[in-house]
Amino acid sequence: MDKWNLFQRFLITESSHISIREFLINALIVLILSFALEWTYSRCAKSLSGRKAFAANFFLIAFTTMLIISIVKSSLALSLGLVGALSIVRFRSAIKEPEELAYLFFTIGIGLGFGADQRVVTIVGAAVLLAVIWARYLSSKKTRKQNLYLTVSGTGKGKPQLENIDGLVQEAFKASKLVRFDETPELIEAGFWIEINKAADLQQFKNKLNEISPDTRVSFVDNNSF
Repeated sequence: MDKWNLFQRFLITESSHISIREFLINALIVLILSFALEWTYSRCAKSLSGRKAFAANFFLIAFTTMLIISIVKSSLALSLGLVGALSIVRFRSAIKEPEELAYLFFTIGIGLGFGADQRVVTIVGAAVLLAVIWARYLSSKKTRKQNLYLTVSGTGKGKPQLENIDGLVQEAFKASKLVRFDETPELIEAGFWIEINKAADLQQFKNKLNEISPDTRVSFVDNNSF
């Protein structure tokens, strides 16, 4: 047999049998680990917005990755076809923070491990990472925080300036991010994602803002409402 025929046989797609029982067991474990990761991200992540909406995609990503690897792992031709298919697809996910990217890689790693039938290594690795995340979160000994959306509105000649508002926000709250700003000759409105330790921080911020501009309106909304 010449080398060309040998190479052709190497590329032939052989229909390897995928055990439905094994696949369902892997899918069940992926479901459990994905929900554990989703809960961990919702509680331990430092992101100031969209935690639940972002974490809800973890199972879909992990299961899809496992499904793809389970199908293509037995065939070089399918693997090459997957590379060709992915080369014409553009993935433009709006990753805002490095922490989100780390959790996505964690999720993909779970899917890859179970797609390759490496259950023990994947479970042990996921357990170690989850334990480290929770250990760091609990060892920080921080008080319980709440993420809010803060809106500050001022009208008339006595309206506050953005630099004054931003300075008070940074002074009153440990974490903040300006996400919206509108200004006209009659109106100024600024929106922030903020993280608070206690409700007294809100009242303290409002009091200091009223000293600068008594007519300024302040509203706080839990960001889970968005």
